[in-house]
Amino acid sequence: MTTLFSKIVRGEIPSFKVAETKDFYAFLDIHPLTKGHTLVIPKKEVDYIFDLDNETYAGLQLFAKIVAEAIKKAIPCARVGVCVLGLEVPHAHIHLIPFNTMDQMNFANPKLKLGKAEMEEIAKSINACLV
Repeated sequence: MTTLFSKIVRGEIPSFKVAETKDFYAFLDIHPLTKGHTLVIPKKEVDYIFDLDNETYAGLQLFAKIVAEAIKKAIPCARVGVCVLGLEVPHAHIHLIPFNTMDQMNFANPKLKLGKAEMEEIAKSINACLV
């Protein structure tokens, strides 16, 4: 089975890429809770984050930290929240969500509707802040 996220990594489905390494990929969520809401995934297809082998799990967490630091520099926010839900796409992923108030981390909130140009600008600004 090929997941939606694997198709994004391969470029079969467009994405607003924030960062990429040999093993990991970060891109903007197309239904964001806040501006800069980013998904971080391993390129390896594994459904459940805790089924990842230890090396991939540790690498994913470190990659997420690097991306979160860039988000914090690029997007005005108090913190970058971390959330792992994993039911909507059967591919391990971490949500990085810039927020100023706790209620912004609620997935029941209405999602933002951002245009392509704004999404491209957000992705570019986060990417420019990568160390």
